[in-house]
Amino acid sequence: MKLTALRLHNVRRFAGSGVAVEGIGDGVNVLCAVNEFGKSTCFDALHALFFQPHTGTPGAVQALRPYSGGNPLVEADIATEAGAFRLTKQFYGGKRAMVRELASGRLVAQADEAERFIAALVQGGTTGPAGLLWVRQGVTGIERRAKSDEESEKRARESVLVSVQGEVESLTGGRRMAQAVAACEEELSRLVTATGRPKAGGPYAIALDERDRLAETERRLAAEVTELRVALDRRRALRARLAELEDREQESARRGALTQAEKELAAAKAHGEALKTAQAEAALARSHRDAAGQELAAYRRSLARFAELQALEGEGTAKRDEALARQRAAAGAGQAATAAVEIAEREERQARELLTRLEKALRAREAAEQLAGLRESHASAEAERAAIETVEAEIKALALPAPALRQLEALETELVGLRAVVAARLPLLRVDYRDDVREAVSIDGTALADGEERALTGSASLEIADIGRITLTLPTSEDGQAELARAEAKRQALLKALGVESLAEARQREARLRELATALGLGQQRLALLAPRGLAALQESIARLEAQRGETIEAKGDPEATRLALEAAEARVTTSRNAAREAQPQREAADAAVFAAERGLATITSERDGLAAMLGAEGGRGAHEAGLQATQATAEQDLVAVEARVASLQASATDLAGAEAKLRRMRSIVEATGNEVAKLREDSAELNGQIRARSDAAVEEAWQETAEKLAAAEKRVGGLEREVAILSRLRDALEAARTTARDHYFRPVMAELKPLLGLLFEDASVTFDEETLLPRSVRRNGLEEPVGVLSGGMREQLAVLTRLAFARLLAKDGQPAPVILDDALVYSDDDRIERMFDALHRQASDQQIIVFSCRQRAFAQLGGNILRMKPWSPEA
Repeated sequence: MKLTALRLHNVRRFAGSGVAVEGIGDGVNVLCAVNEFGKSTCFDALHALFFQPHTGTPGAVQALRPYSGGNPLVEADIATEAGAFRLTKQFYGGKRAMVRELASGRLVAQADEAERFIAALVQGGTTGPAGLLWVRQGVTGIERRAKSDEESEKRARESVLVSVQGEVESLTGGRRMAQAVAACEEELSRLVTATGRPKAGGPYAIALDERDRLAETERRLAAEVTELRVALDRRRALRARLAELEDREQESARRGALTQAEKELAAAKAHGEALKTAQAEAALARSHRDAAGQELAAYRRSLARFAELQALEGEGTAKRDEALARQRAAAGAGQAATAAVEIAEREERQARELLTRLEKALRAREAAEQLAGLRESHASAEAERAAIETVEAEIKALALPAPALRQLEALETELVGLRAVVAARLPLLRVDYRDDVREAVSIDGTALADGEERALTGSASLEIADIGRITLTLPTSEDGQAELARAEAKRQALLKALGVESLAEARQREARLRELATALGLGQQRLALLAPRGLAALQESIARLEAQRGETIEAKGDPEATRLALEAAEARVTTSRNAAREAQPQREAADAAVFAAERGLATITSERDGLAAMLGAEGGRGAHEAGLQATQATAEQDLVAVEARVASLQASATDLAGAEAKLRRMRSIVEATGNEVAKLREDSAELNGQIRARSDAAVEEAWQETAEKLAAAEKRVGGLEREVAILSRLRDALEAARTTARDHYFRPVMAELKPLLGLLFEDASVTFDEETLLPRSVRRNGLEEPVGVLSGGMREQLAVLTRLAFARLLAKDGQPAPVILDDALVYSDDDRIERMFDALHRQASDQQIIVFSCRQRAFAQLGGNILRMKPWSPEA
């Protein structure tokens, strides 16, 4: 297939218009123009015509549509062995695809048939062999790109290499090798993933899942069978133990022993109760005896105490009378001291009240004086604050920015210099009078003094006395005038911004500002002295003193004499109080002595009266003592008789604790036997239920059946594992064989590439990557360099040469296709690009090559058929 013409309309930058590239011939065809001329647009439109369906709008088609919208139209004329045809595609609205025969204008195919016709020309689209021969601007095909793009081009390169070898190669090299590897990979991918793991949903994964499921079921059933067997053995043991426990003879023996133990415990308890009763009676008799003895002893002690109290009562009465006499004496002394204290305290209180009134009157006078002083300070502070605010307002009005003043001074200095420069460049007029002539010449109405120099600018009038007028017109000099005028304008603008007429006025304002700043500082210092804490604090102090001032207090007397009188009164109060304190202990001691004597006498009298009431009449006290003695003797006799009975019962007592322990033991035996029998019956019932459930479910049969299925599943898994291992080994062997034959595999492309490399490099060779089928390294001058480290120019040259080699292979295989390059030689130097031009012409002897480029000067040396773009409109 060869291209003869390309036309496009409403494509990208050609919105609403069209262009045509006619006269595309054999060999090298060159379309060279400036950037933004539409070369890449032609490339992309031609690519879409061959590789994009007219019914879709993928990114490549969307990129053809102009911003204003519309329906891109692409048309190309081609020549094939079957004849010349015109291919047409329109995208978006009115989408269509047509193939017409150029000679007769006959419609050969349209729509899907036209798409199939075009697909047959390029054999597989972008993934077919023809897709290798398009080199887009900035893309060499060697750099890393999207994985899908790399895989597509790899399949295309592999297809070319395999197809051109035919049947020359053995199974280890060509199409049969690729088919064998593909078949092996397909079978292996049906079973495992790329990483060697079982593939989900595949037969290997299903077999593994089935085996694992059966293994889990077999383990569960085996455990149930084991549990069933254990349950049967345990049930047999339970039945034997239950029969042993339920034996009638052993049960009767246990019951008889329990009854005998209960009888022995009852007899022991009855004897123990009788002993307790006797012991209680003995305790009661002992209590009666002890009570009778204690009563007799107490009565005798009371008789002795009564006699003692009668003697103590006389002594207590004498002590009480003595204490009362001392109390009356102490009370008289205390009353005298208290009266003296009251008189002294009254005098001290009167002196203190007088002193308090005098001090309050004195503080009121001081507060009035302080209030007057604060009011005066407040008035002065207010006046000072007003003066400060006036000065601050004046400072604010006169303030000048320091940078602006410095700028004005700099401008004045600059103006002096500029005026001096301008004046130095102006002509000067000087008049020297004779001795008898004085100021006979004037200029513009101003007399010139003898020897005075005057600069002349523009037009000037000289008046000469008694002679006439001379008018001088001088040419205007621009030297320095413009700069002087700009400086003057800048100075006037700055003066206006500052609000002054001149620098002198600005300096006067600055001096006035310094004076005001000094006055402001002094005023602030005076205000700080008048109101250290501020005017608000001063006002608060005045308000506080006004609130405290109150009424004017009038008090007569000498404060110092009053203070001395107060001190004397305080001394008398202290002396009288000390005397009262000295009398107080004596009075308190006398009171305490009276109280103690009265209390002692009352105690003795009360105790005596109580004993008299208890002892009874004095004549019957002996008879009462004899009766108490007889009661004690009777109680002693009763105690001896009861203790004898207790001793007799203790001698014949039985072991109650032993009887109770024996009864507890026999009861525990009977209860434990009953509990064990009940527990054995419960366990037996539970085991019967488990055994019956297992038996009904036919666990042993299910276990044996599952074990057989598991063995079959393991056999299937083993077979699949062997199949995976065999396929993996076969794949590795095929890959190894293909790697071994890779040099032979790449021989056709190397045969085409070697002479092309010779045009650029001496003694250079290329090694291809076995996986990507792309150049991997370049060997020259004995050194091997990876493609990735080569320069940009070297990589793009290698990419173009590789595509030329593949194009030659396609041509030899009967699939000729044009090589289309869009600015594919961007980084090549002048020498290399000429060699590349030679390579292009070498390949173009039986190959069509179309080159798009913006490098007009460089590609002028390429030669070939020069293409032109001209306006074109589709037929209505």
